[in-house]
Amino acid sequence: MTEEFHRIKRLPPYVFEQVNKLKAAARARGEDIIDLGMGNPDLPTPDHITEKLIETVGKPRTNRYSASRGIPGLRRAQAGYYDRRFGVKLNPDTQVVATLGSKEGFANMAQAITAPGDLVLVPSPTYPIHEFGFIISGGTIRHVPASVDDTFLSAVDKAVKHSVPKPLALIISYPSNPTALMASLDFYKEVIDYAKKHDLIVLSDVAYAEIYFDDNPPPSILQVPGAFDVAVEFTSLSKTYSMPGWRMGFCVGNERLCAALARVKSYLDYGAFTPIQVAATAALNGPQDCVEEMRQIYKRRRDCLVETFERAGWPIPAPGGTMFAWAPLPPGWEKVGSLEFSKLLLEKAGVAVSPGLGFGEYGEGFVRIALVENEHRIRQAARAVKKFLSSGEQTLHNVIPFAEAGAR
Repeated sequence: MTEEFHRIKRLPPYVFEQVNKLKAAARARGEDIIDLGMGNPDLPTPDHITEKLIETVGKPRTNRYSASRGIPGLRRAQAGYYDRRFGVKLNPDTQVVATLGSKEGFANMAQAITAPGDLVLVPSPTYPIHEFGFIISGGTIRHVPASVDDTFLSAVDKAVKHSVPKPLALIISYPSNPTALMASLDFYKEVIDYAKKHDLIVLSDVAYAEIYFDDNPPPSILQVPGAFDVAVEFTSLSKTYSMPGWRMGFCVGNERLCAALARVKSYLDYGAFTPIQVAATAALNGPQDCVEEMRQIYKRRRDCLVETFERAGWPIPAPGGTMFAWAPLPPGWEKVGSLEFSKLLLEKAGVAVSPGLGFGEYGEGFVRIALVENEHRIRQAARAVKKFLSSGEQTLHNVIPFAEAGAR
């Protein structure tokens, strides 16, 4: 039994793994790596959430199997959040499904709705599960350049008109990981109008809806009249409450799509550990000042990153939200490519970032920088970057011929 399994063969090499191996090797040598690569929140989970978990763990029977679609109180809490935050009414029994994070929700939704060969429109660059969830499920992907202007729907329209079979679904994700693009309600209205006209399912990812840096909170696509006819939305507590390892998210919206997801999940899992679901309920129903505090921490980190990296010789556009900056390669380094640049930055400067190529074909020429280190460490990274860039002429001289040869 030596031949690669069919589904594994459909998955391309994991771009991030090359950087991860270098990072692990450097740490094994005792080197200090400033890790701005993985979007792994470093802030502590608020005390009242952790305390609710501890309280619930000690109660009898909470160690038993839970409910795969989420305990009723948790689903009601998510419905309450949507009502307060977006003015959107949800039926917690039919329009809310708790998931093991938004990533699992996306992957199992793909399993639920995809037939072999179904075509799905996916923005590029985007979070990898938006694409690979459907590839693993036997679907086919067509990329459209990620944007929030007329070029996006123009690209979608071209894909719909020139694709056989007709696309099944359209993925959107704002605030975007990795690009930090922010969508308006008017943009969502155009997406819903187009989807209804062409019979497309819309899967929206708003995992970063609570990390924004101006006075305009990101909207929900479900605020658009008629959105429930074609759309569901995925959210997560990972970033909002700094609960990434707790694995708690939601799918809400269209009843048929929610039912399909719940049906698949009923065969695959019994839901998150009940005390985690109870603690997640406390997060949604409890005081929200912790969310604002974390938002301000990320904002200060963003400002620190933009200011110090600019002085280091690497101009980075200030993101309007998320916990990421989407940074074009520094001037003069464009021909190296995002993967080789990321490896060099790690090896020479001890700073880890994520190569843009790992987020799709249109991610080349960029890297994603995560705001998961404190301001002191960001300044330390900027000093290392400045030294790396200032002494980089010889490195460029050595690397670019190989990069150009690889591109031919």
